[in-house]
Formats: sequence, structure tokens, C-alpha cells
Amino acid sequence: MAKILAIFGATGQQGSSVLNYVLNDPELSQQYQVRAITRDINSEKAQQLQEKGNIEVVDGDVSNPASLASALTGVHTVFAMTTPDLSPDAFEVEFGNAKRIADVAVQQGVDYLIWSTLPSVRDISKGKYSAVIPFDAKAAAEEYIRTLPINSAFVSLGSFMENLQPQTPLAPTKAPDGTYVLARHTSPKAQFPLLDAVGDTGKFVGAILAEPEKFQGKRLHAATKLYSVEEIIALMSKSSGKTIVYKHISTEEFKAGLPFFQDVFAEGFSFMEEYGYFGPGTETLVAEAAATGSRAKGWCGPQNVYFT
Repeated sequence: MAKILAIFGATGQQGSSVLNYVLNDPELSQQYQVRAITRDINSEKAQQLQEKGNIEVVDGDVSNPASLASALTGVHTVFAMTTPDLSPDAFEVEFGNAKRIADVAVQQGVDYLIWSTLPSVRDISKGKYSAVIPFDAKAAAEEYIRTLPINSAFVSLGSFMENLQPQTPLAPTKAPDGTYVLARHTSPKAQFPLLDAVGDTGKFVGAILAEPEKFQGKRLHAATKLYSVEEIIALMSKSSGKTIVYKHISTEEFKAGLPFFQDVFAEGFSFMEEYGYFGPGTETLVAEAAATGSRAKGWCGPQNVYFT
């Protein structure tokens, strides 16, 4: 009998990637029955999942233990992630949601929990950068999960290529002369481990699902490879056919151009330039992940960062 795999955020970038990868993999699709957990089963995306016919779509409110208990009944494996919070209590809210998922998973007898984590910027920088709360909250959740009586593995996702596509606040903007400008307060030599979140997240999580014993207690750093900002611009220019240039600006100018998470992105990019996205040893960690095995290969690649 197939084991139930519960996927949080099944209608989002990460969850949908895991869901589609499992459904399309000849081996994993036989091993796991997918249960998609979503905040709103009546949403358009949730309805589209139900129309597939081979997915169980259920409500799952991360702020409600009873809702989570129902969603995780009979589940063998969980892929879980949390979304950043915008309130003044952002850390407490996101960490609380993660803790609730993990606690209920243990209570419901879940065998294996795969947590979407990130490095602790505050800890690695020894408090120099304290505003990157979405990273710190996920790292704290990982630390907590490691104390629980449940098998677990962790996937730490690189910088999403989707964040550089049009209509996102981090994308290049069109200049009066028709060129596009990617403006940052960091050096164009700064390196980022890119990941096509929709195209590639499932490949990394799929590697864990295929060999859970191998990844027990381990963290897989998910990215195709490291790219400098200069390389990213060159690749985007080539794939789009548009002229994209780099402009160095002040931290204040960079923050002023963002509609939200100003301090998060400003400190986050500064941290990544100084310490590396995953902290010291980032280059080695990314190389190790890329060599994980055939299930974590076949990248969508930076050509997916495009302009229309």
C-alpha cells in the first residue's frame, strides 16, 4: 500500500514542485499517495489540484492544531514549509507555525518530516545582521525539529530565480533609454546559489524521498550552482534578448525601491556577500548538493530567468 505524503503549501512554488515531481516520477508515484494541504480548498489552484483526480486535497490551518491533526491523520511522510510573516511579531508567528506543524506531526505518528529550512543569518553573522527574520525563523524551526522523536531531513533552498522575473520587486527595471537596470547595494561580483523553485525544488526533495535513510538528520543545500550578479545579468540578457546592466546604488536607495521587506533584503544581500548564502563553505555545500545523484540533476537552469 502506498504511503501518504502530505505536502504543505501544495499550491505554492515549493509545494507544487514537490507534488508534480512525485506524481511524474515512476517510482515515487508508486510509493506515495499525495495529500495536498492548503489553506483554502476552494481556491482556483486547489480546485485545479482536485481535478487531477489522483490527489487528496485537504484543509490545513497552521495556526490551528485541530485542523493540522485532521490533515495529518494517517500520514507517513510530510514535506513542510512556512511563509514569512509581515507583522511586528514575524519571528514568533513563523516559528510558532513551524513548531505547531512539527508537534502535531509527532502526535499523529508521522514517520518522516522533511523541513524547508534556511541558514540562521543572525547566528552566522554573530548578530551583525538581525533583520533577516524569515531565514532565522526557519533555522530555529530546524533546530527544534532536531530535538523531536521523529525522523527528519532538511532541504535549504537557494535564491529563487522566480524573484528576478518581471513584476517582482527584485527584477531589473526599464530605463528611459530602453535598457533594463538591475540595481543593488552590493558588488556585482557577489555570488548567489540559484534555484528554479518551481522547476527544481521537487528534484531535491525527491532525492530525499527516494532514499530517506541516507538523508536522515542531514541538510541538503539546494541550488544549481553559484552565479555572480554579473553572470546572472549576462544570462538574463542572452535569454531575453534585452540589454540588462548593473547599477551600484546605496543601501538607502535599494531599500527605497522595495515595497516590503526592505531591511530583510538589504541585510540579506549584505550577509550573502560577506558570509555566503549558506554561510562559510557555501561553494562546497552547493557543489555537494549538485553531486547528490541523478534525482537532483537535470536542472531547469538560469535560462528560466527571462523577460517578456
